[in-house]
Amino acid sequence: MLRKLYYLLSPSQRLLVRRIVFYPVDLWETLTGKRDSSIPPRSMIYTGAGDFVSAGKVYVSFFLKYGGLQPHHRVLDVGSGIGRMALPLTTYLNEKGSYEGFDVVETGVKWCQKNISAKHPLFRFQHINLRNDLYSSSGHNASTFRFPYPDADFDFVFLTSVFTHMLPDETENYMKEVSRVLKPGGTCLATFFVFDAGKKGSHGNGKFRFEHNMGHYKLMDNKVKSANVAFESSYIEKKLAHENNLKIKHMIHGYWNGGPQSVENDFQDIIVFSKNKQDAE
Repeated sequence: MLRKLYYLLSPSQRLLVRRIVFYPVDLWETLTGKRDSSIPPRSMIYTGAGDFVSAGKVYVSFFLKYGGLQPHHRVLDVGSGIGRMALPLTTYLNEKGSYEGFDVVETGVKWCQKNISAKHPLFRFQHINLRNDLYSSSGHNASTFRFPYPDADFDFVFLTSVFTHMLPDETENYMKEVSRVLKPGGTCLATFFVFDAGKKGSHGNGKFRFEHNMGHYKLMDNKVKSANVAFESSYIEKKLAHENNLKIKHMIHGYWNGGPQSVENDFQDIIVFSKNKQDAE
């Protein structure tokens, strides 16, 4: 019920509500010196649930374990948010490595520029004005957006909780762009909500359910379509991977639909793609 009420608000109202709800906690932690100044205030964190610091560290461990991330890699963070993944990467990437991130929420980008880029010049953030009915009411269409980077520019690309908030035409364009900017042999790690058509329980579990079946994808809310989106597994394999010269290396199932929870997985499903090396000319 709270989730449905939250989705009734406009994107800017959702951010404002979070600022109001968490302001007392931020004020208390600031006055008592309990908040690390290198970590954004809770009222500004609009991505993900749970502990901000530990969630970032967990995903960096997934980048290493499943994606083969190396300290010298050039990295792209699509949907960089307010630095949840960037912060732990500042202590992992070395002087030969570099990081680029972009996001649709300008406040998050500005915080990262001020608090991360100022200390780590090889970490750069951009605000991209794109429409998304969960985060932004105006902007360009994500289904035609071209990433602002040259071809074959990155060793490693990751998208955490991005495709879970995008519709098929947007997702297809982003995967095409991911393939374009990846070096041959490069890796992409992305999270999804994955279902198998006809499989019992694939619509979700408990309070987290995808009730609106659109065929190769499902929606949690048909009024705020980007709130949560699930994709059929064969669509991911054939349309998103194969048609973009990508191969699925790993699929680590999450526990969003009632599956087991462990240190090896997360709430969302994790898929690791590799770009075919024969793309090199």
